[in-house]
Amino acid sequence: MSEKSKYSIEFTIQSSPQLLFQYLSTPSGLSEWFADNVNSRGEEFTFIWDDSEETAKLLSKKANEKVRFQWDDDEGEDYYFEFFIQVDDITKDVSLIVTDFTTEDEMEESRMLWDNAIADLKQILGST
Repeated sequence: MSEKSKYSIEFTIQSSPQLLFQYLSTPSGLSEWFADNVNSRGEEFTFIWDDSEETAKLLSKKANEKVRFQWDDDEGEDYYFEFFIQVDDITKDVSLIVTDFTTEDEMEESRMLWDNAIADLKQILGST
Protein backbone atom coordinates (compact mmCIF):
# COMPACT_ATOMS: atom_id res chain seq x y z
CA MET A 1 0.00 0.00 0.00
CA SER A 2 1.28 3.48 -0.88
CA GLU A 3 2.28 5.80 1.90
CA LYS A 4 -0.35 8.46 2.58
CA SER A 5 0.44 12.08 3.39
CA LYS A 6 -1.48 14.26 5.81
CA TYR A 7 -2.90 17.54 4.56
CA SER A 8 -5.30 20.18 5.83
CA ILE A 9 -7.54 22.66 4.04
CA GLU A 10 -9.13 25.66 5.76
CA PHE A 11 -12.51 27.04 4.72
CA THR A 12 -14.22 30.18 6.04
CA ILE A 13 -17.82 29.35 6.96
CA GLN A 14 -20.50 31.86 7.84
CA SER A 15 -22.33 29.86 10.47
CA SER A 16 -22.45 29.38 14.20
CA PRO A 17 -20.13 26.64 15.46
CA GLN A 18 -23.17 24.88 16.96
CA LEU A 19 -25.08 24.68 13.68
CA LEU A 20 -21.99 23.73 11.69
CA PHE A 21 -21.19 20.96 14.19
CA GLN A 22 -24.60 19.36 13.58
CA TYR A 23 -23.77 19.05 9.86
CA LEU A 24 -20.38 17.47 10.65
CA SER A 25 -21.27 15.04 13.40
CA THR A 26 -24.75 13.63 12.80
CA PRO A 27 -25.93 11.15 10.15
CA SER A 28 -28.74 13.50 9.07
CA GLY A 29 -26.34 16.45 8.82
CA LEU A 30 -23.67 14.50 6.91
CA SER A 31 -26.25 13.12 4.48
CA GLU A 32 -27.21 16.70 3.54
CA TRP A 33 -23.81 17.43 1.95
CA PHE A 34 -21.21 14.68 2.34
CA ALA A 35 -22.94 11.51 1.16
CA ASP A 36 -26.27 10.51 -0.35
CA ASN A 37 -27.20 8.78 2.88
CA VAL A 38 -25.50 8.21 6.24
CA ASN A 39 -26.48 5.69 8.88
CA SER A 40 -24.90 5.14 12.26
CA ARG A 41 -24.92 2.43 14.84
CA GLY A 42 -23.04 3.60 17.88
CA GLU A 43 -19.63 4.77 16.72
CA GLU A 44 -19.91 3.11 13.30
CA PHE A 45 -21.05 5.35 10.45
CA THR A 46 -22.02 4.00 7.03
CA PHE A 47 -21.69 6.48 4.15
CA ILE A 48 -23.63 5.69 0.99
CA TRP A 49 -23.03 7.21 -2.46
CA ASP A 50 -25.00 5.98 -5.49
CA ASP A 51 -24.02 2.31 -5.54
CA SER A 52 -21.02 2.37 -3.18
CA GLU A 53 -20.86 2.15 0.57
CA GLU A 54 -18.02 2.96 2.98
CA THR A 55 -17.90 2.47 6.73
CA ALA A 56 -16.01 4.69 9.14
CA LYS A 57 -15.54 4.63 12.89
CA LEU A 58 -16.07 7.76 14.95
CA LEU A 59 -12.70 8.10 16.72
CA SER A 60 -13.40 11.25 18.70
CA LYS A 61 -15.89 14.05 19.04
CA LYS A 62 -15.80 17.29 21.02
CA ALA A 63 -19.03 19.29 20.97
CA ASN A 64 -18.98 22.30 18.63
CA GLU A 65 -15.25 21.83 17.99
CA LYS A 66 -14.14 18.65 16.21
CA VAL A 67 -15.12 15.28 14.80
CA ARG A 68 -12.61 12.61 13.72
CA PHE A 69 -13.46 9.52 11.68
CA GLN A 70 -11.41 6.62 10.35
CA TRP A 71 -12.38 4.62 7.28
CA ASP A 72 -12.51 0.86 7.92
CA ASP A 73 -9.92 0.44 5.13
CA ASP A 74 -7.45 2.43 7.26
CA GLU A 75 -7.98 0.46 10.47
CA GLY A 76 -4.69 -0.21 12.23
CA GLU A 77 -3.11 2.82 10.54
CA ASP A 78 -2.73 6.39 11.77
CA TYR A 79 -4.95 7.70 8.96
CA TYR A 80 -8.20 9.57 9.62
CA PHE A 81 -10.28 12.48 8.41
CA GLU A 82 -11.21 15.27 10.76
CA PHE A 83 -13.43 18.33 10.82
CA PHE A 84 -12.14 21.01 13.20
CA ILE A 85 -14.13 24.18 13.89
CA GLN A 86 -11.97 27.16 14.77
CA VAL A 87 -13.39 30.47 15.97
CA ASP A 88 -11.22 33.59 15.85
CA ASP A 89 -11.20 35.13 19.35
CA ILE A 90 -11.28 38.69 18.06
CA THR A 91 -13.36 38.66 14.87
CA LYS A 92 -15.48 35.62 15.79
CA ASP A 93 -14.98 34.36 12.20
CA VAL A 94 -15.63 30.63 11.92
CA SER A 95 -13.24 28.41 9.98
CA LEU A 96 -13.61 24.75 9.17
CA ILE A 97 -10.32 22.91 8.92
CA VAL A 98 -10.52 19.56 7.11
CA THR A 99 -7.62 17.19 7.71
CA ASP A 100 -7.26 14.07 5.59
CA PHE A 101 -4.66 11.62 4.30
CA THR A 102 -4.06 10.57 0.72
CA THR A 103 -1.31 9.35 -1.59
CA GLU A 104 0.77 11.94 -3.46
CA ASP A 105 -0.69 10.94 -6.83
CA GLU A 106 -4.25 11.47 -5.55
CA MET A 107 -3.61 14.72 -3.64
CA GLU A 108 -5.07 17.10 -6.24
CA GLU A 109 -8.19 14.95 -6.73
CA SER A 110 -8.68 14.58 -2.98
CA ARG A 111 -8.44 18.35 -2.43
CA MET A 112 -10.95 18.94 -5.24
CA LEU A 113 -13.39 16.47 -3.66
CA TRP A 114 -13.21 18.38 -0.36
CA ASP A 115 -13.55 21.73 -2.14
CA ASN A 116 -16.73 20.50 -3.84
CA ALA A 117 -18.15 18.88 -0.69
CA ILE A 118 -17.55 22.00 1.42
CA ALA A 119 -19.07 24.16 -1.33
CA ASP A 120 -22.23 22.02 -0.98
CA LEU A 121 -22.11 22.43 2.81
CA LYS A 122 -21.75 26.22 2.48
CA GLN A 123 -24.74 26.34 0.13
CA ILE A 124 -26.91 24.42 2.62
CA LEU A 125 -25.79 26.71 5.44
CA GLY A 126 -26.41 29.83 3.34
CA SER A 127 -22.74 30.72 3.70
CA THR A 128 -21.13 32.38 0.69
